[in-house]
Amino acid sequence: MSVRSPGLVDVLDRILDKGLVVAGDIKISLANVELLTLQIRLLVCSIDKAEQIGLNWWKYDRNLSASGHEKELENRELRQKVVELEQELKALAASSGLKGAKPKTKSASK
Repeated sequence: MSVRSPGLVDVLDRILDKGLVVAGDIKISLANVELLTLQIRLLVCSIDKAEQIGLNWWKYDRNLSASGHEKELENRELRQKVVELEQELKALAASSGLKGAKPKTKSASK
């Protein structure tokens, strides 16, 4: 019976399944005075493993989770809401009878 060495696919599969953490510190000193310290932490694992250990930030990052179409719809909805709020402010100002209580609006440039 021959023992075969693990191939690259086997090694990657094991790393992604179990996870791999690489940690290191780099310190730069001059004349026993520490000038710079870099702490480097790297975690390599599958998405399933990351979720198991509580790392799922990509689900809540709007730049990663929402498509461009969804963002445009949200922007359109927000613009509509601003228009509605401006109309409500105008109506409140008119009903209160305050002189000169006009909400600021953008004037069209000529």
